[in-house]
Amino acid sequence: MTSRFAAIAVLAVLAAGCASTTPPAQTRRAQPAPPPVATAPAHAGPVWPANAPDLHAQSAILIDARTGEVLFQKNADQPRPVASTQKLLTALLVANRGNLDAPVTIMSEDTRVEPTKLGIRAGERYTRRSLLECIMVKSCNDACAALARDHSGSEPAFAGQMNSTAWALGARQSHFVNSHGLPANQYSTARDMARIAFQAYRNPELRRLMQERQTVFRHNNGRLTVLKATNKLLDRSTAFNGMKTGFTNAAGRCLVSSGRMNGREVILVQLGSKTRYIFDDAERAMAWSPRQSYSGYQTAYSAF
Repeated sequence: MTSRFAAIAVLAVLAAGCASTTPPAQTRRAQPAPPPVATAPAHAGPVWPANAPDLHAQSAILIDARTGEVLFQKNADQPRPVASTQKLLTALLVANRGNLDAPVTIMSEDTRVEPTKLGIRAGERYTRRSLLECIMVKSCNDACAALARDHSGSEPAFAGQMNSTAWALGARQSHFVNSHGLPANQYSTARDMARIAFQAYRNPELRRLMQERQTVFRHNNGRLTVLKATNKLLDRSTAFNGMKTGFTNAAGRCLVSSGRMNGREVILVQLGSKTRYIFDDAERAMAWSPRQSYSGYQTAYSAF
């Protein structure tokens, strides 16, 4: 009996030892999530690096469009209104929903926006794709309102979708109230807008639309409206390929732009600039971008 009890004791000790090598699931530490794109190095200050271009924008950031690496920043975490550049998030939600050839019936509330309007009327029907094109090329607010309502049922409900999507993308210093960026109690940052733009840049349909220099919109009655792009960089060089302009008195002149410079693709966000500086500064800053050298920078989004 004694030997039998001894054997049982040895087995118990061995079992306890084996169990101790595999901690219970609730005590295991979860792998930390990778930092969002556009996360600056820990040593970077509000204006970084020292040789970064001097822009007139109140806040700005330049990132690598493939990896999300920060190339320079200026007050990139300063909350401020971003005007129509937030239409990038609106467009991303609409494009990701898909079925862009589905019709949208215009409601009267869609038309009650100013000042940039397409002139659509209640009862008319247009495809999501045609309205989305008007947003990306000419920033038409009535087309934007119609798509937001079509997507979520109402402007407030769509704003809720904008906020939850922004949070998921790491844009967590933002709060959006409407789809078009007209003045309201809403704000974002240059860094957050870079994170949103980084995702919009990956959508093939948005990439196609945002680089159009003009488009022709056909109204239901047959009337044609020629819409010329608000992004004047597209007229300067084929190196520039998008993304979105914005302006209100409160926000100042805003611009999110993308292009291929020095062998790398880049995204630049400028907020709170002036009309006479915004496009020249964009061209100069994007031309400054260092030649491609990832220097060990890795991100979950590095695969294009």
